[in-house]
Amino acid sequence: MKVLIVGATGIIGRAVMGELGQRHEIITAGRSSGDLRVDITHIESIRAMFEQAGRVDAVVAATGKVKFAPLEAMTAADYEIGLKDKLMGQVNLVLVGRDHVTNGGSFTLTTGVLDHDPIVQGSSASMVNGAVNAFVVAAAIEMAHGQRINAVSPGVIEEAMASYGPFFRGFLPVPAARAALAYAKSVEGAQTGQVYRVL
Repeated sequence: MKVLIVGATGIIGRAVMGELGQRHEIITAGRSSGDLRVDITHIESIRAMFEQAGRVDAVVAATGKVKFAPLEAMTAADYEIGLKDKLMGQVNLVLVGRDHVTNGGSFTLTTGVLDHDPIVQGSSASMVNGAVNAFVVAAAIEMAHGQRINAVSPGVIEEAMASYGPFFRGFLPVPAARAALAYAKSVEGAQTGQVYRVL
């Protein structure tokens, strides 16, 4: 298969590339690195990326930005960061990408453990992750041309604990390589409308 990974230079993206790259052709895309450049907050940038990539069999989104801050300090503009980037960025990858993904191809989006297990200062991440999950479940029943869509919701990634550990006390870290298996299941399997929780 020809697999487009958006956000391939992040911890999860690198692990997914390592897993799927053993068996498939990988095209990487990112804001500042990769085979192609893309800013998922701009739909024209997404369109340009797909035009350059050509037809692909699968799209993996391992990217998305949200604001972490205490609820009392959050403003509407702070919530817009996650809504525009992680939520609509991934949704727009699907909306634009459906015309560039082969019949029977797939989309795999990324959410995270905060979709059901919130932390202090994580209200935006919880909100956006829950919305992406709901989009995946709903979109799956309407995807055309046999295309599939799933989300992967990993726990806090072990390799990121040096940065995020203080916010995730009591959480069991997940190795990136184990999270990558869920992406492989989505890309190489047959299921659709699933949220794969890796805990």
